[in-house]
Amino acid sequence: MNIVFLDGASLPSALSRPAEATQWTDRPKTSIDEVVDVLGDAQVAITNKVRIDRAALTQLPNLKLICVAATGYDCVDIAACRDQGVTVCNVPAYSAISVAESVIASLFALRRHLLAYRAASTSQWPESAHFCVHGAPIQDLQGSTLGIIGRGDIGSRVARLARALEIKVLFAEHRGAECIRDGYVAFDTVLAEADALSLHCPLTPHTRYLIGAAEVARMKPGALLINTARGALVDENAVLHGLENGQLGGAALDVLYAEPPRADHPLLHSTHPNLLITPHVAWASQSSVVRLKSVLGANITAYATGKPINVVT
Repeated sequence: MNIVFLDGASLPSALSRPAEATQWTDRPKTSIDEVVDVLGDAQVAITNKVRIDRAALTQLPNLKLICVAATGYDCVDIAACRDQGVTVCNVPAYSAISVAESVIASLFALRRHLLAYRAASTSQWPESAHFCVHGAPIQDLQGSTLGIIGRGDIGSRVARLARALEIKVLFAEHRGAECIRDGYVAFDTVLAEADALSLHCPLTPHTRYLIGAAEVARMKPGALLINTARGALVDENAVLHGLENGQLGGAALDVLYAEPPRADHPLLHSTHPNLLITPHVAWASQSSVVRLKSVLGANITAYATGKPINVVT
């Protein structure tokens, strides 16, 4: 099989050539305008975030399998793949441990104001009249309330870790839902009661800008917002405004609307002492990357033997 990895450099280390590949191309990156030319003779495409849309698929009659090197597959037009008879496989839950631990790490960092105290250790501590420097109030995680939006593999694992720290967990029902399922709490109630809100739902038309100005205003004053899912789940202007006016006590954002962001992105230049931005790496622990590569290879092997696994469509 002719196999092409469209954005191999999106992984922290190279993917080994699949055993089934008679021809193997591992491209560091591919623009959307190059997709058709690059995949012209390919039977298998691997993509992490390079979009493969209907316009491209109609020009790729040889393409039979798309392996998404991630759990989320919003970069692929699933309906078009179904129409074209293209199989799509993803890698479910490979990063659940890594992302969940990142969320808990963010909770510690934000509630204990580690960024501000790190700065104080060099700017204030040497001149302090005492052995310590006091600034923003340090809050324990024990006894706090964590609202979670999304109850899949990652959201569920975050809940287990949080409960081990004696944090109360509230799973939010869908926004605007008339009926509240067992084990869930009304969306607006979660906004009002959570000391921290963590997002773990897929990006869909219904969830785009799920957290906007109105939702930030309904959150508990001083609450924290953590987003390790998709940048477009939140209105970034609303988050920035919420931080500036104190409605939000802090935010940890591993994802932004556009990735990579512009150099002049307002959030990147915010001086808020409790804003933690990381470059979409919550998923990328070494063990997660090993699992990702293993399942990618297994998906290709399974397809080649007529036993596809992790099939999206």
